Amino acid sequence: MKALIYKEFKLVMHPICYVFILLFPFTILIPSYPLGVGFIYVLTCYPILFLGANKGQQSNDLLYSTLLPVRKKDIVMARIITIILMQVAFIALMSALYPLARIVNDLVSQSLPKPEDYANPGLGLDSYVLLLAVVIIGYAIADLIFFPIYYKKGKSIVMSTLFTILGFVIYVGVFTVALPYIPGLEILNNLHIGIQIGALAGALVTSFAIHIAVYKVSSKRLEKVDF
Repeated sequence: MKALIYKEFKLVMHPICYVFILLFPFTILIPSYPLGVGFIYVLTCYPILFLGANKGQQSNDLLYSTLLPVRKKDIVMARIITIILMQVAFIALMSALYPLARIVNDLVSQSLPKPEDYANPGLGLDSYVLLLAVVIIGYAIADLIFFPIYYKKGKSIVMSTLFTILGFVIYVGVFTVALPYIPGLEILNNLHIGIQIGALAGALVTSFAIHIAVYKVSSKRLEKVDF
């Protein structure tokens, strides 16, 4: 497994993926920018990783991997772990910028005549931990959409990517932007930090369970693919 993951980062991962992961966390520093939207950019790495310029599908990476003395389910597991590491890195970098985002937000608010008009739409900086909980489950749902579709034939990059991004956008739009504006749910913007941490813990457990399902379904589908 270690060797397969090493192959993912050395032979399959396109450099632009690293650029996306390092660059787009800085969206948290943009005042009045919907925080949930910034997390979508990780999903744009999926087609780059699975297809990529002169990599991935174009170099028959999946066929090459199946010819190695490894189980097909290990190939799926290595790719899932690679995707999860990308997600974790993105979340970690954005979270590291959180204190700076608070400073930038306060400075901008103080310089404007109506600070409340420039707050982040939906879940804002005060609900950042809750936002992470929502996003973590969102990533798991995105993987539940992407991997089974892709590994059904080992070619469905376009369809799997479109459905994944569409599903994540709808999910994030509902739970991080629209939901806090429903009467009675304004409290989501001011939840006690203890409740937010509890939600984050629940999200991690849920994400783990979903990824187990992703692994089982995807590996079974790959087993049936005839190259």
